[in-house]
Amino acid sequence: MGKYQNIKGDIGERAVLELLIQNGAVLLSKNYRVQGGEIDLIVAHDDKIRFVEVKTRKSKNLDLGLESVDKRKQKLIIRTADIFCSEHVIDLQPSFDVALVCMDKDCVQDITYLENAFGLSSGN
Repeated sequence: MGKYQNIKGDIGERAVLELLIQNGAVLLSKNYRVQGGEIDLIVAHDDKIRFVEVKTRKSKNLDLGLESVDKRKQKLIIRTADIFCSEHVIDLQPSFDVALVCMDKDCVQDITYLENAFGLSSGN
């Protein structure tokens, strides 16, 4: 990933985190990494632990953001979430969410937040 892509991704992640916190979420981890997997944001919100994959795209490429969270990526996220939960005492229902961030230049234009975008059965 190029330097501009990293910056764009960071801007998108910050925007989504800000939105979640404004709605009452509590950040548990950002860019949680284990061998073979990463989760952009992990938050506690309501009665759920939300594992959030953030995809930042130009407005015309927004559909590609959702398509890039394919079955293989879902399986990696679920595996990584399982490791996170094994390392922490978690008494919340998991939710695997996808946030699609639409940007124009360096400005966030829109955030589409998809709760329960995929589930545990997706990881099979």
